[in-house]
Amino acid sequence: MRAGQNLRWRLFDVSGNVIGYARVSTRGQSLDSQVDALVAAGAVRVFQEYASGATQARARWKECLDYLQPGNVLTVADLTRLGRSTADLAEIVTVLGQRGIGFRSLAEPWLDTTSAHGKLIFDMFASLAEYERSRLSERTKAGLAAAKARGRLGGRPRTMTPSKTEAARQLRSQGKTLKETAQILSVSVSSLTRALSRNDVPDVATAAA
Repeated sequence: MRAGQNLRWRLFDVSGNVIGYARVSTRGQSLDSQVDALVAAGAVRVFQEYASGATQARARWKECLDYLQPGNVLTVADLTRLGRSTADLAEIVTVLGQRGIGFRSLAEPWLDTTSAHGKLIFDMFASLAEYERSRLSERTKAGLAAAKARGRLGGRPRTMTPSKTEAARQLRSQGKTLKETAQILSVSVSSLTRALSRNDVPDVATAAA
């Protein structure tokens, strides 16, 4: 079955239905520019978050998801404020569509599931989410097998290699905690946190390709 088939899609009346989500990594940063842009775009409520996208649980994001209702349009200033990775973003957009909730990014006007071409965008992200889910298990198993092989060869194993960091980001995007992810990859929580912090801003530019 083609990804996106049987999933809910609709044209939205955005008047009074725009809900904003704004995030920065630390309290030393300002949310003002994001909030101002979202209010100017019609947001009637803006959930504001101070949390690293890669390493911290996002309580306000969970509140936002619980608050959203069918017919609402979730709006962000740009894609990096929402998804930890392209795969994470694709999953979020797909789940929102299944719930009858639209999505817009002000900095990426091509990503607007409320517009006339919304079904095309929705189907694209549904396909991407399905593809990433199918790859996750394979990548994780390969990373664990490689780590196990290095352990049998003796010597001090490397901690967070590029492949482990990618596997960690995928596991985190699927909702694994830092402790669970560290246990799966056989690394310390501190090593995992440092590696993810260096990769805090997700690369979502490829989503437009």
